[in-house]
Amino acid sequence: MDFSILQVFQKDLTCSICMNYFIDPVTIDCGHSFCRPCFCLSWQDISDLACCSECKGTTSQRDFKTNIRIKKLVLLVRKASLRQFLSSGENICRLHKKTKQIFCEDDRRLLCSHCSSSQEHKAHRHWSVEGAAEEYQEKLLKKMHSLWDKYCENDRNLNVETITVRSWENYVNLRRETISAEYEKMVPFFHEEKQHHLERLQKEGKEIFQQLKESKARMTRKRELLRGMYEELKDMCHKPDVELLLDFGDILHRSETVELHMPQPMNPELSTGPIPGLIKRLNCFKVNITLDCDRTNSHVFVYGDLRSISVGCDPQEAPCIAPRSECFLAWGAQTFTSGRYYWEIEVEDSWNWAFGVCNDYWKKNNRNVQIDEEKGLFLLGCAKEGIHYNVFTTSPLLLQYVPRPIGRIGVFLDYEGRTVSFVDVAQSSLICSIPSCSFSPCLRPIFCCSHFHPETN
Repeated sequence: MDFSILQVFQKDLTCSICMNYFIDPVTIDCGHSFCRPCFCLSWQDISDLACCSECKGTTSQRDFKTNIRIKKLVLLVRKASLRQFLSSGENICRLHKKTKQIFCEDDRRLLCSHCSSSQEHKAHRHWSVEGAAEEYQEKLLKKMHSLWDKYCENDRNLNVETITVRSWENYVNLRRETISAEYEKMVPFFHEEKQHHLERLQKEGKEIFQQLKESKARMTRKRELLRGMYEELKDMCHKPDVELLLDFGDILHRSETVELHMPQPMNPELSTGPIPGLIKRLNCFKVNITLDCDRTNSHVFVYGDLRSISVGCDPQEAPCIAPRSECFLAWGAQTFTSGRYYWEIEVEDSWNWAFGVCNDYWKKNNRNVQIDEEKGLFLLGCAKEGIHYNVFTTSPLLLQYVPRPIGRIGVFLDYEGRTVSFVDVAQSSLICSIPSCSFSPCLRPIFCCSHFHPETN
C-alpha cells in the first residue's frame, strides 16, 4: 500500500496519550484505543475505575486483548515508512553505491549486499532490515509483557507489606494488652514472668517492624526500577525501525537483570511464649464437646487478604487425617447461653481448618457464608497460601502474626466477658483472643476443615 495513502489514517493509528503510532494496541469499553503500555502506566495506580482520556468513560477492566486489526495496520504503516527510507538517497552505501537492505546483528549496521558478503562481515549474523525490525519489535513486546507481570507482582507485594507496616505497631500493642490480661487472671500472680514476657514481645515487635520497613523500602526501589525499565522499553518500541535496530544494544539483557531478585513480602511471626499455669486454669472450665451427627456439606468461604478456601470438619470426635477434596462443616451438639467453657481440638500437622463458636442461627439457616461479610462467627483458622500459612481470626477477619499452631488447640469461651480465646495446649501459650464479641442468646461450637495432612515418618 502506498505510504501517502496510509498517512491518511495516521490519526486513527496514533495513541492520544503518547502521540505516537500504537504499540500493542488495546481498545477499552468505550471504543477508544491506546497503546497497552500507555494504558498500563496511566491507570496502574488507580485502584477502582480507570477513566478514558478521550471521552472520560470509565472501565474496571484492565486485562484487554490486543486489537489485532489496528496492530496490523500500524505494522503496514511502519513497513511503508521503512521501505521509503531504505530506497532513499540517505541509505546508499558510499563504497558500492547500492541501497543498504541488510542488517548486521553483530555490528548493528545496515549493509548493502556486497558489504554483507565481504571478509569483514560474512561470518556475522545477517537479517533483512524489514525482518529484523519486525522481530526486534516482537522481542520488545514480549519482554514488556514479562516485565509488566513482574511490576504488578511487586505492586501486590508492596501493598501487602504497606498494610502490614501500618498495622504492625497497633497489633503488637493489642497483643501485649491481651497477654497482660491473661497474666492478671493467674493466682498466684506471676509478676516477674509477665514482665519478661512483655519485654520480649516488645523487643521482637520492634525488630520485626524495622525489618518490615526495610522490606517495604526494597519493594519501593524495585518498583521504580521496573517502571523505569518498562518505560525505556516503551520508548525503544516507539523509535523508527532503523533507529530501533541501531540503538537496540543490551536493553533486553538489562531488563532481564531488573526482573531478578524480586523481593517477597515478609511472613512476620511473634513468638507466642508460655504463660505459666494457663492450661491448668482453663481446665477448671473444661467440657466434652460432641458433634451433631447432622453434618452439612455447606461451605465457609474466606476472602479479603486471604485466599479463598472452603473449610469443614469430620463428624467423628477424632480428627480426620486422610487427605480429601470435599469440605465439611459440623456443629457441636451443645449450646451455651451463659458461663465459661473450655475444650480442646486436635489438628495435628494440618491446615485449611477453622473452628470456634457461632451464633446458633448459622446452624438453623444451614447455608453458605462469607466470613468477612457476616457476623456471628468467632473462629480461629489456618489457610495455606504458597509456602506460607496464614493464621486468622474472624469477626472481624484479621491475620494473626503467630506461628501456625499444631497439635492440640484449646478454645475458651467467656460468655459474659464476650471473649473467645485460643491456646496452644502443648506450649501453654495464648494464640490469640477475639474480644468484644456480639453473641446471640445461644452459641454453638463449629468445626470446619477442607484438608488434613498427616505427618509423614
